[in-house]
Amino acid sequence: MKTREEGMLLRIFIGETDRAGGKALYEQIVLKAKELHLASVSVTRGIMGYGADSEIHTAKILRLSDDLPVIVEIIDTEENLEKILPYLEEWIEDGFATLEKVKVIQYGER
Repeated sequence: MKTREEGMLLRIFIGETDRAGGKALYEQIVLKAKELHLASVSVTRGIMGYGADSEIHTAKILRLSDDLPVIVEIIDTEENLEKILPYLEEWIEDGFATLEKVKVIQYGER
């Protein structure tokens, strides 16, 4: 079965070494999203990027970085995504997030 519905995507851009509550920040975000019963969350590790400091972080062999970019993507309704925003405001010291409308196509039984 395939279903289509409107949703929202919260995309969070942080560094691999960012921490919160004694854990990697991306892990803390995933655990909080699960606790809040948000629909879907994925973490992707970037191979190259830079942030507000304009310092390039890369996975190139000759220039190993210990702080590669990480993107956490959470999909749910806007109302449900609002529940995690206060935690992000508390935890994220250097990073940013985007929120955009998406069309969710779900495959399989749920």
